[in-house]
Amino acid sequence: MSGKLWGVGLGPGDPELVTVKAARVIGDADVIAFHSARHGRSISRAIAAPYMREGQLEEHLTYPVTTETTDHPGGYQGAIDEFYVQSAERLAVHLAAGRSVALLAAGDPLFYSSYMHMHTRLSDRFDTEIIPGVTSVSAASAALSTPLVEHEQVLTILPGTLPTAELTRRLRETDAAAILKLGRTYPSVLQALSDAGRLGDAKYVERASTGRERVLPAAEVPVDDVPYFSIALVPGPTAPKDQAVVGEVVVVGLGPGSDDWTTPEVRRELAAATDVVGYTTYLDRVAHRAGQRRHASDNRVEAERATMALDLAQRGGRVVVVSSGDPGVFAMAAAVLEVAAEDRWRDVPVRVLPGVTAANAVASRVGAPLGHDYAVISLSDRLKPWDVVAQRISAVAAADMAIAVYNPASKSRTWQVGAMRDLLLEHRGPETPVVIGRDVSGPTESVRVIALGDLVPADVDMRTLLIIGASTTALVESDSGTKVFTSRRYPG
Repeated sequence: MSGKLWGVGLGPGDPELVTVKAARVIGDADVIAFHSARHGRSISRAIAAPYMREGQLEEHLTYPVTTETTDHPGGYQGAIDEFYVQSAERLAVHLAAGRSVALLAAGDPLFYSSYMHMHTRLSDRFDTEIIPGVTSVSAASAALSTPLVEHEQVLTILPGTLPTAELTRRLRETDAAAILKLGRTYPSVLQALSDAGRLGDAKYVERASTGRERVLPAAEVPVDDVPYFSIALVPGPTAPKDQAVVGEVVVVGLGPGSDDWTTPEVRRELAAATDVVGYTTYLDRVAHRAGQRRHASDNRVEAERATMALDLAQRGGRVVVVSSGDPGVFAMAAAVLEVAAEDRWRDVPVRVLPGVTAANAVASRVGAPLGHDYAVISLSDRLKPWDVVAQRISAVAAADMAIAVYNPASKSRTWQVGAMRDLLLEHRGPETPVVIGRDVSGPTESVRVIALGDLVPADVDMRTLLIIGASTTALVESDSGTKVFTSRRYPG
């Protein structure tokens, strides 16, 4: 009968943080296996030593290379892969002979651990069981005596070996972070923390839970004095207990349709909000969060919605007002700022966060019809008279610019599409390309390209955006469908 392979998590370093089950398995195992670098000192074995017994066999798996160069014909990766194969076969000999093997792993066996490489090579041949261990992240957080994440905050675990730009991006997009695999990577980790604006909050913890534990602000650690067994933590933001919460209004754009087009910056604000305010349809796109208050309203009460948001913020709320697309394009940013200009709201901070516009979304589906100068016009005459709309359509048409047309129709307003077409045909040929985009990135998306002369009001509803081409807008048929672009070069 074959023996059993145990993946034993030892925790971060303090032998007293070894679990009861791990201690029992270590004491019962026939063979204790552990890794070390070529210097021969094994941190894992030192942690497990109090639980080992006399007479146990030991398999010391010594890495042929860690960070240094190698003359192996396969380079560093070739040397490591060969080592894993040989190590697995050494353990397989014991298992095939019926001996139980406890393979020690600092921290947790499935968390950046060498155990995984043995598991993938042996678990299909032998019985295996994994004993979880306390991770270095938990130990480092305990060393700080500071909450790492709370409520709906997101914790991101990052290897310090990531490229600096990628590390910076991920640090910007998360509430809290733990960065492992430091050592020689620490200069680039510091740079990423600084570029992401998180260096002031970052803490450095070395050899957490051991007698050599060291805790410092990350910025104060000499870059040439960082061992591999260290970690940088960025705790999630918390409001100081002795400081009143300062309310504010943040007007955000969710982008059109799909949540994939909502920016990380907007997601962070939504997660941190005490109140979310918006038109019911747009509010339904925002995930429900425990303790967060939602204030839905009709699409035609923008001033009232803005007043509600400002009032909530003035009373200490962190309020997010949601719009589809970009909040500054025929949406809530202007409405909020207009109301906020009144004297009674002057103490309430207002910020605006951009979103992907409906015009850019529709344009992307067919190519680049807005690749040169273009105008953005709303056909709605609810807030401005039709005479003004018609005058602007004619002016833009005469200027030979592409046009992105918002709000072309509604249930009670259908005639403007035909009127716009007739005005445009006074300046453009009937063959001018028109892109009809409906519910782009939503579940009922449809995008068509037709000629201006063929545009009829029945093709358009309140969920539609139109793009009218200029004289330089061209159609190209390809294997992937019709592409539309407006050249950046102008004849003349």
